[in-house]
Amino acid sequence: MTSTLDAERGGGTSRGPKPILEGTRDRKTIIGVYIFILAPVVALVAAVPLLWGWGLGWVDVALAVFFFYLSGLGITVGYHRLFTHGSFRAKRPLKIALAAMGSMAVQGPPIIWVADHRRHHAFSDREGDPHSPWLHGTSPAGLAKGFWHAHMGWIFEHELTNKQRFAPDLLADRDIVRVNKLFWLFTTLTLLLPAVLGGLLTWSWWGAVTAFFWAGPVRIGILHHVTWSTNSICHMVGDRPFTSRDRAANFWPLAILSFGESWHNLHHADPTCARHGVKRGQIDTSARLIWVFEKLGWATDVRWPTPQRLEKLAAR
Repeated sequence: MTSTLDAERGGGTSRGPKPILEGTRDRKTIIGVYIFILAPVVALVAAVPLLWGWGLGWVDVALAVFFFYLSGLGITVGYHRLFTHGSFRAKRPLKIALAAMGSMAVQGPPIIWVADHRRHHAFSDREGDPHSPWLHGTSPAGLAKGFWHAHMGWIFEHELTNKQRFAPDLLADRDIVRVNKLFWLFTTLTLLLPAVLGGLLTWSWWGAVTAFFWAGPVRIGILHHVTWSTNSICHMVGDRPFTSRDRAANFWPLAILSFGESWHNLHHADPTCARHGVKRGQIDTSARLIWVFEKLGWATDVRWPTPQRLEKLAAR
């Protein structure tokens, strides 16, 4: 018997919902995915011997931290809380800047990223979720397979989430469509700018090389794994003080590196909330930046949590 999800994977009907998939990636895209996912992994492995006595200076560290925050907050504040969930409204220059910053994380163009993430929330930890760790059973082997799939295995699959179904608002936004088409440019800039700045700040070709390495592929690789850990670790272990329909949990060790995204339980209990770390001591850098944008008048209609709302969501 065909399930509803099976039907949605196909063409659907004129009266039914649009299918969740729109086809498969072309060969060029597949090659690009492998290059920009595996190259930073290789860079991370190479970073271990390079740290042992040479190849890393304070300029490299400063540039790596700067670009980590620039691109990381582009993902968490822009791609995630603004474009995916509408946690606030952004003035046009801020909207474009956040889309460009997020593109520099090399996690995919904004429309594709948002479509995948909205699909994740629509089917969270159920069949149809593109990266749930719970679809391969609870045996040790099943959990290991699920962790790999949720962390990065799903990225290598060839299926494409249907953008018309999950991101029609972004497809209708000319600014976002333009940034989406310029993803190649921001990918180039996120690798080229660290090298240029490193070379100028040290006034040497070697400074350009080391800055490129540490603030380019290594920084991108670390940020990739921080983002992917929200998909994997934060759906497997941690505390769950709020009621959600899935297994999303808070994992405090990732809070700072993930800019507050690892307070994942509240996010899945109330996805449009602009702050994920709502309890005392829960650091949420992304929410603080949104607060700054609001004070400057660049962000409006921010969906801040209220005591009444949190009380309703609290797990019993």
